[in-house]
Amino acid sequence: MASHETSIEVERPVRTVYNQWTQFETFPQFMGGVDKITQTDTTHTHWVTKVGGVTREFDATITEQTPDQRVAWRSDSGPTHAGVVTFHRIDDGRTKVMLQLELDPEGFVEKAGEALGVVQHQVKSDLDRFKSFIESQPAETGAWRGEVGQDPTS
Repeated sequence: MASHETSIEVERPVRTVYNQWTQFETFPQFMGGVDKITQTDTTHTHWVTKVGGVTREFDATITEQTPDQRVAWRSDSGPTHAGVVTFHRIDDGRTKVMLQLELDPEGFVEKAGEALGVVQHQVKSDLDRFKSFIESQPAETGAWRGEVGQDPTS
């Protein structure tokens, strides 16, 4: 399984940045290769992606969510992956967003992309576009302030 970590500083308060991140259906506006995300309930999302000409659909579960601090997930189907994004207050108007992603590339194209650093570049580019997206908005497009507790058996 390949691991990727990256971070970025955003010129917005931690609450605003976190609130925007909880709006999963807006991800296609800043995540390359993501065509559509549907949030089916509080902890489940359905993704449609197209990378390198390959369209994939998969489901993911939000395994942990703490307002203004973190969101963690894992895939339930399709490409095996899991991750966590954490939010760190720098000051009243700045937030550091840290993303950790683990994935198991499937097939020749995905394995070659991983070996060539394409995934790491994509993750960094997505965070850069998130920064541009949130900094260009007068406010977050929505928010979900509920909590999802970590399953102690996982």
